[in-house]
Formats: sequence, structure tokens, C-alpha cells
Amino acid sequence: MKYQSWISPVIVLVVWQAVASLGLVETRFFPAPSAIFAKFAEMVMTEQFWLDLRVSVVRLMVGFVIGAVPGAAVGLLMGLSPLAERVISPLISMLYPLPKIALLPLIMLIFGLSEASKYAIVAIGVFFIMAINTYGGVQNINKIYFEVAKNLKVPGWKVYLTVALPGALPGIFTGLRLATGVALILLVSAEFVGATEGLGFRIWWSWTVFWVEQMYVGLVIIALLGFTFASLVGLCERTFLPWRRGGGN
Repeated sequence: MKYQSWISPVIVLVVWQAVASLGLVETRFFPAPSAIFAKFAEMVMTEQFWLDLRVSVVRLMVGFVIGAVPGAAVGLLMGLSPLAERVISPLISMLYPLPKIALLPLIMLIFGLSEASKYAIVAIGVFFIMAINTYGGVQNINKIYFEVAKNLKVPGWKVYLTVALPGALPGIFTGLRLATGVALILLVSAEFVGATEGLGFRIWWSWTVFWVEQMYVGLVIIALLGFTFASLVGLCERTFLPWRRGGGN
């Protein structure tokens, strides 16, 4: 049942509140959930909170789209074309293991502290995940469908849209699930060092002035964003892949 998904978070919060109230943890570093909620209620009433949230969400969505669409297209191309696979796959294999956050200094050197640097770091991380998972989705398609399309002399672009893309949807949605978390990690990391607005910047700034409750509020909002985007991906998956409704969020 759906309510069971909330059991473990509730238990964690109850235990956390109890150990904080009993003084078993240092509340300067681990404030009680009630204190964090009080700070959240205070911050929600400020314009700065909504500005930071809006800025981060826009950065996340723009970077995600910039990375996901080309990534899925490249994955489909690799899955359909042996030549494209031989040309592109070595590049993917070499570049994917690189820690994407390690590229941030180079990206900031190219784009400066502009919004483009945040879009770029998110897009790079999402691109590789989508390309690899989409390629895997195409590889899992039963070859008989491609043989039927070939026998019917279906044009290549129609095979791309009517066979490869629908067949790769399970892999695409798996990639989207993974990419949402990676995108948030990269965005917050970029906002730590190259922003004056956004949730990541606010978390870092709160740490520098030792406003611990505000820092935790930022962390909670990041977690809620991750849950929200993962739930939206799950909803889309259940809509487009109704036979998989037993899984997902």
C-alpha cells in the first residue's frame, strides 16, 4: 500500500527527535526535526526562499533537458547503427568514468559564473546516463521487430521512431530515474562555488555563518525535489508503459 512508503521516513524522524530531545546528540550540529521545521516555516514566508527555489528548479530543468534529449538520441543511434556504435562507444567508455564535478573548473573557465555553467554541468552528467541506458534499451529489443521492419521496407527514420524509440522506453525511463539524482548532485555542487542564488548557494552560505537549521532546511528541500522529480518520472513511466504499473513510485 502507498502509505507504507512513508513508514521508514517517519520512524527516522521520530527517533531523531527523541535522541535530540534527550540530549544524546549535539543539537548544534544535529538540530531536532521540530527546530528544522520551525526554521522551514519561517523561511517559507520570505521572498528569498522562493527565489532560491525557483532559480535552482529552472537550472535543473533546463540542464536536464539539454542533456537528456541528445543523450537519448545518441543512445538510439548507437543501438541502431553498428558504425555509430563503433565510433561513439569508445568515447562514451572513456569519458563516462570521469567525475563530472571535476570538470566544473573547466566549465567555469569556459562559461564563467553565468547560468550556462550550471546548465552545462547538469547536462553533461545527464547526457551520459541517458545515452548508456537508451542504448541498453535498444539492445534489449527483440531483433524480430527490426527484421519485420526491414522486410516491410520501412524507412530508416520510421524504424527509429516506431521500433527503436518505443522499444527503448524501459531503458529511457531507467535513465531518467538515475539522471534526476545525478542532476541534483551536480547542480548543488555547482551552486556551492559558482552562484549567488539557489539552494546549493544557500546551503553553503548557511554553513559559513553556522546557521545549521537553515542548512538542514536546504538539504530537506533538495531531498524533496529529488523525490518529486523521481515521482514524476514514475508517473510518466506508468502512463507510457502501463504493463509496468507494478513498479515505480
